[in-house]
Amino acid sequence: MITDRDVQELLHYQPKHPVLSIYMNIDPTDGNADSHRLRLRSMLKDATLTQDANAVLQYFDHQYDWSGKSVAVFSCAPEGFLRVYPLAVPVRSRLRISDRPHLKPLADLLDSYGGYGVVLVDKQGARFFHFHLGQLQEQEGVLGETVRRTKRGGGSQATGRRGGTAGQTDYVEEVTERNMRDAVEFAIHFFAEKNVRRIVIGGTEDNVALFRNQLPKAWQSLVIGAFSISMLATHTEVLERAMQIGEEVELQREARLANTVVTQSAKGRGGVVGLEATLNAIREGRIQTLLIRDGYRATGNRCTTCGYISTQPMESCPFCSGQVEKIPDAVELAVRHIMQSGGEVEVLRADQVVKDFDQIGAILRY
Repeated sequence: MITDRDVQELLHYQPKHPVLSIYMNIDPTDGNADSHRLRLRSMLKDATLTQDANAVLQYFDHQYDWSGKSVAVFSCAPEGFLRVYPLAVPVRSRLRISDRPHLKPLADLLDSYGGYGVVLVDKQGARFFHFHLGQLQEQEGVLGETVRRTKRGGGSQATGRRGGTAGQTDYVEEVTERNMRDAVEFAIHFFAEKNVRRIVIGGTEDNVALFRNQLPKAWQSLVIGAFSISMLATHTEVLERAMQIGEEVELQREARLANTVVTQSAKGRGGVVGLEATLNAIREGRIQTLLIRDGYRATGNRCTTCGYISTQPMESCPFCSGQVEKIPDAVELAVRHIMQSGGEVEVLRADQVVKDFDQIGAILRY
């Protein structure tokens, strides 16, 4: 499992030697450990970093347990750097050699599967789950006062008196409201502590509405959907339902973001489309959300002094006159820069069609 600390380490790792990055699908439904090991050897056979290839093969031959649905590997053997992260979500297999760890696929995973908070709620209590990259990180529960229903005819039948229909209804509503308030208060602390990015609520339609209406507006804005499920459901069942909702919502959200980028770019404010315009906005520190299409790569040039990146040929840096080097993937550096600066990286599915949005663009801060 890869943590936020691991991501930060990869983002800021600056070795003096090239880094071998591997993302590999090892879903058990696609083969056993032996077949996955053969596939890994096939991926590495043409790798120019022999020392790294040997280090990776040795690790997978003797230490790795082939758990999870995929795995991310980063190696810089001359500096003794080897990081292996089992992942519970699928990735497309690929190998890259660069001067830094290749993090675009990781940005996609964080965008699609990162920071899910799920709450199952009924009139008495709630269960809370934090899922990250397809794995359960933590679960908690809160149990309130039992909602008891009095027998009809057991007291005064006068409206509003204890034992009467109105009294019984008022009692049930009061207890339910107290329990919901407690559940919402717990939820706010739980979701804030786990830094969730999206919330899914499970329960009956009435209970979901009661819970959601008591959430502060800031938290309501993170609710992406709801579903009906038993309070006794396993965390695997909860995860599966939440991911189904998340995938549908994510596709819709990506399309909206891409359309926003196109519209704001056409107006000449608030957005840019295209690699060169996006790289210029990065240099100016103006990007709020970077949107790239999955699998997009493009060569470029980078100043070795100030780090300026451009797709245009340059003999020297136009800003500091520094030396310029060719780079195999300017998009990778763009993603890295946005992640390091705390901005959002959104990855558009490769086959998703959005008019006038090609490969890359951004929503600007100003």
